[in-house]
Amino acid sequence: MMKRHSIARAVKVIICLLTPILLSFNGIGVNFINQKKSAQKRPDDTLRIVITGDLLLDRGVRQKIDMVGVDALFSPTIDSLFHSSNYVIANLECPVTKIRERVFKRFIFRGEPEWLPTLRRHGITHLNLANNHSIDQGRRGLLDTQEQIKKAGMIPIGAGKNIAEAAEPVLISTSPRHVWVVSSLRLPLENFLYLPQKPCVSQESIDSLIMRVKHLRATDKNCYILLILHWGWEHHFRATPQQRENAHKLIGAGADAIVGHHSHTLQTIETYRGKPIYYGIGNFIFDQRKPMNSRACVVELSITADKCKVRALPIEIKNCTPYLSK
Repeated sequence: MMKRHSIARAVKVIICLLTPILLSFNGIGVNFINQKKSAQKRPDDTLRIVITGDLLLDRGVRQKIDMVGVDALFSPTIDSLFHSSNYVIANLECPVTKIRERVFKRFIFRGEPEWLPTLRRHGITHLNLANNHSIDQGRRGLLDTQEQIKKAGMIPIGAGKNIAEAAEPVLISTSPRHVWVVSSLRLPLENFLYLPQKPCVSQESIDSLIMRVKHLRATDKNCYILLILHWGWEHHFRATPQQRENAHKLIGAGADAIVGHHSHTLQTIETYRGKPIYYGIGNFIFDQRKPMNSRACVVELSITADKCKVRALPIEIKNCTPYLSK
């Protein structure tokens, strides 16, 4: 019996000594396993960007926030989409500031700065200010809104201390290739002078915008150029002939995709020279309740080193909160 136990013990020792060698020969040793784990942690080579329509933090949305908080503006389906994306760009349809310098116009909005960190926590990374409501509280309110957005950990686009700064393209990613966002308001501001040397939103002429896109394409040939345009007729379903003409010129100049808003409705979707044009994607977080205003979409870009997959994801807005449609 003692001899059998000794033999068994010897066999176990031999097996323990030989196992690492056998594993390494079979390609499943410790080093290989670690390499496999490391490979699994490598970042995906696809960049995912989501663009939304109008995000309002006043009027009916303010009332909802006062009752149930900012978190209630984000449904589980939207949270899931945002947190699986690298960047989320929303159109902020109001200044967010404590400054009150109301411009004389019909609709005047203002949100509270303390609400902004919640937007960031739910996945929003960039806020577009090139729209007709960003200066509702004057030029000081616009600049303060930019600062408040930065303090909340997000990046404002489409506004600046002057038109040169406001219209400057924003490089939002360098991998898997450069991705530039060019944002522009294509409408006249209501009862507000356009002074290009003063704080303003991006509102350059269409010819200047076309030249900007051409220059960007010429200097960064393999980049992806996304245009975000605030334009069109409110509460209409079709793009205007002028929008179509300008969109085609911008694609011809080198833009890869155009995403528009302002109409508060879901508008024409077109492919021109193989490039997508979303003339109006509708609202996002908004208080309008008519079916024409509560059905919209968000646009998802999946960008690789040499191509881009674009898709529209329909949403339905219920009591100011957007939900992905089934």
